[in-house]
Amino acid sequence: MIEITLLGTGSPIPDPNRAGPATLVRTGGQAFLVDCGRGVLQRAAAVGVGAAGLSALLLTHLHSDHIGDLGDLIITRWISTFAPDPAPLPIIGPPGTAETVEATLKAFGHDIGYRIAHHADLNAPPAVEVHEHTEGPVWDRDGISIRVAPTDHRPVAPTIGFRIESEATSVVLAGDTVPCAGLDALAAGADALVHTVIRKDIVGNIPQQRLQDICDYHSSVEEAADTAARAGVGTLVMTHYVPALVPGQEEQWRALAASKFGGRVELGDDLHRVEVNPR
Repeated sequence: MIEITLLGTGSPIPDPNRAGPATLVRTGGQAFLVDCGRGVLQRAAAVGVGAAGLSALLLTHLHSDHIGDLGDLIITRWISTFAPDPAPLPIIGPPGTAETVEATLKAFGHDIGYRIAHHADLNAPPAVEVHEHTEGPVWDRDGISIRVAPTDHRPVAPTIGFRIESEATSVVLAGDTVPCAGLDALAAGADALVHTVIRKDIVGNIPQQRLQDICDYHSSVEEAADTAARAGVGTLVMTHYVPALVPGQEEQWRALAASKFGGRVELGDDLHRVEVNPR
């Protein structure tokens, strides 16, 4: 069984009820964080997971809303891990990830120096292990395998999706993308697909060009559902709602997805959990 928790279902626009994009995937005693938008550690704490308990951080792309709390995550893991010689945090993302992590550590350089000067047991900066990939296998440990494939969020490039497999169960996390062959292949036959969605029927009618621009590099609810149907997945989990999902309108979003996809559809607030079992 793989458990998906939608830690953050929001967007770049701050929302008092929704943290930034982040999804927790737990299976086989391991915990993988996919993206780390604002407020992610507070949401993770609500389900009993701390920064020190993460097996790896998986980044779909380097847009600010998906990496907003990268520094908080790295520093908090460092200061809350009390074992001697802690293992570095694996960070897997597209090209550009290493540069972003290096710049983040530099931005927190004063803080890191203060803490090393003050605490005798902190004698080195935070340990991270960055791996950049665009396609293929990226993880194979303790019965859990992860592979990535390119998605299409241009001009943001490259971007990747992740497929996590454990005990005959598979979950795919798409990140921001329009429908594309890479995601179709990655999601083929998966038990669940976690997909970001926007309501193009609403956003496209807002008289603000900058907002209308987002329609050309995100999937609508119907497009995400169409991808799920094409790939033959069992469950579609929608997240990263734009505009924000208003309480009472869940069935409206669900109906749009159901018009293209006949499987199980999940959506909800932050901390919504979905158990995924092999079909």
